Amino acid sequence: MANTASARKRIRQNEKRVERNRARRSRVRTFLRAVEEAITGGDKSKAQEAFRLAQPELQRAADKGVTHDNTVARKLSRLSARIKAIGVAA
Repeated sequence: MANTASARKRIRQNEKRVERNRARRSRVRTFLRAVEEAITGGDKSKAQEAFRLAQPELQRAADKGVTHDNTVARKLSRLSARIKAIGVAA
């Protein structure tokens, strides 16, 4: 157990940060799931719209340090390539 006031404050800060990061990570996953569902459904316009909405959320997670910058770049790149391939493969 924390004995000093600064240690108790640090525990409070960490709890808030963990909760905030958990919510942001969950939100990112929700947006990614929407894009995945649109891609598997084969609806290119719906997938593009979901991707357009997911992009800023992923960038925000990277900016806040929830995910790594390169992870976000990789995910966006791969999703974009899959969306572009929807019309070609069919």
